[in-house]
Amino acid sequence: MPDDQQIVSCTRSWVEAFVVGLNLCPFSKKELVNDRVRFVVTEADKEEDLLKALAQELDLLSTDNAIETTILIHPAVLQKFEDYNQFLSLTDALIAEMDFEGVFQVASFHPDYQFGGTQSEDAENYTNRSPYPILHILREESLELAIAHHSAIDQIPVRNIALMNEMGSERLKEMLGETGPSTS
Repeated sequence: MPDDQQIVSCTRSWVEAFVVGLNLCPFSKKELVNDRVRFVVTEADKEEDLLKALAQELDLLSTDNAIETTILIHPAVLQKFEDYNQFLSLTDALIAEMDFEGVFQVASFHPDYQFGGTQSEDAENYTNRSPYPILHILREESLELAIAHHSAIDQIPVRNIALMNEMGSERLKEMLGETGPSTS
């Protein structure tokens, strides 16, 4: 298993090359360039520990406005996408329990991400595929501002799916492998 620094480096490379490089999220470049994205690796190997790590990050974001968003990387837990997908309801419950509904939301990324109604190898799944399982904590107020200043917000997913399909699964798999975990 790579160390935390390697995991962060790999994940940051993915964000730079894939998310920003392909403009999958037109709002991400500014925060990345301004160093307002916190990349953190949790050693959690159980769901309960991951929830604790998520709660700590939510608390930190609620008090530190210098951090715009947190990418919580959890390489040792929820390796199976089905387990990860089911876990997302617990993240929503935690946000509600901590009284952060309307303040924060979690975007989901996983190496085996699969949208409902798709096949595992469908190219569109790559919009949410990452080198490691990730919980991406977003500030809802910032999202609302970004959305208000973007003329065609509803076209972003349409454009992303079209781009993924145009690039094809094989090329996307190569790209993710280029930014993904090293086997050496």
